[in-house]
Amino acid sequence: MKQKLALSLAAALLPLSAAAADEPVKAPREIGAEASIAFPSDATIRNWRADRERGIWVQDRRGDWYYGRFAGLCRDLSFAHAIGFETRGAGRLDSLATLIVRGERCPLVSFVHSAPPPSKRDKAKDIAADKADNAKPN
Repeated sequence: MKQKLALSLAAALLPLSAAAADEPVKAPREIGAEASIAFPSDATIRNWRADRERGIWVQDRRGDWYYGRFAGLCRDLSFAHAIGFETRGAGRLDSLATLIVRGERCPLVSFVHSAPPPSKRDKAKDIAADKADNAKPN
């Protein structure tokens, strides 16, 4: 009885495994390549993190990270609890979009695929290494 059940279950799952094998393999993301996120909203943006006043890391709903660099400085981004995206009717967050942060407009000049933002521990190590390099006599 158990053997018949196992065989019938295997036979039922066989078409599913063949269908999964036919799916195209997702191409790896090229870090640094221009990118966009369609219809940016609470449903498509999972997380974001400020890169001080210079840029922003954005994570989409699939967990992929992107980095947007600002045309100038975006002063209040590090302290903001919420941000808005102005896409000018295109419906895409890309290098032509503008972020709205506490009423300030922060236009992007690039929006690319990125690695995740560095952790706080990594940032602290970088700062300590910079201080050590600067302390060495010439």
